[in-house]
Amino acid sequence: MKIRITLILAILWSGYSAFSQTQVDSSKIIKVLSFNIFHGATIKGDFDLEVIARVIKEADPDFVALQEVDFKTKRARNYDLATELGWRTKMAPLFGKAMDYDGGEYGEGILSKFSFIQTRNVALPFTPGNEPRAALEMTTTISSGDTISFVGTHLDHLRNEKDRIAQAKRINEVFSTNKYPTILAGDLNATPGSDPINILEEMWSATYDKKDPDPTFPSNDPSKKIDYVMFYPKNMWEVLYTRVICDSIASDHCAYLAAMKLLDEDSRP
Repeated sequence: MKIRITLILAILWSGYSAFSQTQVDSSKIIKVLSFNIFHGATIKGDFDLEVIARVIKEADPDFVALQEVDFKTKRARNYDLATELGWRTKMAPLFGKAMDYDGGEYGEGILSKFSFIQTRNVALPFTPGNEPRAALEMTTTISSGDTISFVGTHLDHLRNEKDRIAQAKRINEVFSTNKYPTILAGDLNATPGSDPINILEEMWSATYDKKDPDPTFPSNDPSKKIDYVMFYPKNMWEVLYTRVICDSIASDHCAYLAAMKLLDEDSRP
């Protein structure tokens, strides 16, 4: 009888340990959203930030990379869009200026469920006369206690790829020296297989299905993929699933969601 009880206790402990390990692993899972918010205007032009916030809240991401973010411009009714959306989604906001615009500023935004350890805004190269671009980075500690970095960006939109190529190269140059595992998300204005994406994917690993990439633009009838989530180094992350979220009112872009797991050293390939 004593042996049987001991065996049962051992089985129960084994099950508890496995459950505990599962719980620990879940703390390493994060959800990342890339969302071009059309400078807050919505497709109806009614400037309804609640519509945009609802897309974010329903996706329930840990981090959001926002593009086309206005900071106190006239067209955005002098709102600080990152802060407004942070308040509506109960996430910490961060704004990075790419250029002066319309009485205020225009650039990138980040929303985070975690506080910021460090931030930086990296100016990207551009041809004089074209729109300046930036890559906004935050470093934080997630629930597992691991430190990671998250970068949001928006590459040039013109048909000529010259600026996008230069910007992709600059992103690789700057963030290849990162101390912590890093995620890159944003509207890259380039389709899979294009030169800018190929340059980025020399360093960054993709979350999308390369054989059948889900389109993200335009939101009313998506026909091409230009919104991305990537990660570096490739052996430190596992992609669990991705989802394209299309709200044809909130923005002209679909939002792109990726759920990822930061791997323990003994789990890395």
